[in-house]
Amino acid sequence: MSTIAAANRAELLAIADSVAREKSIDRLIVIEAMEDALQRGAKARYGQENDIRAKIDPKSGDMRLWRVLEVVEEPENLFTQVSPADAQKLQPGAVVGDFIVDPLPPIEFGRIQAMAAKQTILQKVRDAERDRQYEEFKDRVGEIITGVVKRVEFGHIVVDLGRAEGIIRRDQQIPRETPRIGDRIRSYIKDVRREARGPQIFLSRAAPEFMKKLFAQEVPEIYDGVITIQACARDPGSRAKIGVISRDSSIDPVGACVGMKGSRVQAVVQELAGEKIDIIPWSPDVPTFVVNALQPAEVSKVLIDEEEGRIEVVVPDDQLSLAIGRRGQNVRLASQLTGKQIDIMTEADESERRQREFTERTALFEKELDVDETLAQLLVAEGFTELDEVAFIDPAELAAIEGFDDELAAELQNRAGEAIERREAGLREERRALGVSDELLTIEGLTEAMLVALGKAGIKTLDDLGDLASDELIARENRNKGITEGILRGFRLSEADANRIIMAARAHWFKEEQA
Repeated sequence: MSTIAAANRAELLAIADSVAREKSIDRLIVIEAMEDALQRGAKARYGQENDIRAKIDPKSGDMRLWRVLEVVEEPENLFTQVSPADAQKLQPGAVVGDFIVDPLPPIEFGRIQAMAAKQTILQKVRDAERDRQYEEFKDRVGEIITGVVKRVEFGHIVVDLGRAEGIIRRDQQIPRETPRIGDRIRSYIKDVRREARGPQIFLSRAAPEFMKKLFAQEVPEIYDGVITIQACARDPGSRAKIGVISRDSSIDPVGACVGMKGSRVQAVVQELAGEKIDIIPWSPDVPTFVVNALQPAEVSKVLIDEEEGRIEVVVPDDQLSLAIGRRGQNVRLASQLTGKQIDIMTEADESERRQREFTERTALFEKELDVDETLAQLLVAEGFTELDEVAFIDPAELAAIEGFDDELAAELQNRAGEAIERREAGLREERRALGVSDELLTIEGLTEAMLVALGKAGIKTLDDLGDLASDELIARENRNKGITEGILRGFRLSEADANRIIMAARAHWFKEEQA
């Protein structure tokens, strides 16, 4: 760049063309960078206080320098203002308020000025190149791209993408895969960010979306939208599960993804360093999909707790290890695939639990309703689990149980009501002993039992409750961590219920602000 002053017009334009081609940026941007360098050099020569402009004709290469002056009655700044009389020498007819041009002679760059001009041009070109890279890749998020491994830095792989560089972070690589410098590598464009040091293109080979895109490349039916991958879960480099569905009933989605003699799925497996892939039919029916997701294990029964977001799966005793998988891999992937927390138990465990629950409920009814074991067992066998269910059921339904009559039904409901009152009284005393404020009882939806649970957690006033977030109050499902504990987890509150309770506790804050 130090030859700018001496270069003839053709050479100047040739330099601009060469830089534009090399950096893949607009030729006019390079010329603007040269103009900026000339402008800075001229200010260094004539003074930074001057308003100096530079222009290079993009066709002819002509260079012009000039100073802009404002015509004022009484100039205060001689560098940027000029009187009407002096303005006539530069531009006849100029009047107050006009801006006139004072041509300047071309400048000769010394070594220091040439270095400064070179840095200015390089910086402008670098900024333009970064903008070009960002604009080129920002709309390509979600695509698969092929590049060449350029270097490895602190475990992160830097990939040459041709006109930019991408990075595969350590957590986005396939474990035990060790690409060497110069290897061609395919990856998924996960994110593109504009940062101070230039656009950052984040690539991934571990993302589930990478597998989806690979299948779209290998399976024409997926590319055409006939088959859809509804869910995907991966343990990168080890095992994966994908749930597929076909919009055409005549096409088997699993068979299409596997291909003739496994050719299609094997192409994906080879790209993913031997990762084993289970292809299963997706179903909108959650129990059916869970059964499919746990393949190759056999499932006896699926129990769904929608409020807690949990699914309990019962398997034969000899299928337990297969259902769980090595280090819990099979059930973990099935959980990710379905978006539900899955608990595995054997038929023996489930039978034992059912017997334990039957015994506990029988004992509850025996004690609280003051009935014999046979009658208590009959209530449990009919599906009653809580005193509230006995107390508030339609008496006709209770009397319709074989061996019951209207008089017995009425007596059981009276006893259930009295037992509930005793329980509430006990909870009230416990709540007061914990120091929980009576003000919390004014919030709709909170019971004495809930207040006791809050008191044990140190939540005793409206302010204490108002300071909570909904996920501190109730259980919340996390795709990776399962169910998080909440203070009122056992009371089956929804997130909407939790938010309503918390906002009710905060209501007095707003009243105080308005006052």
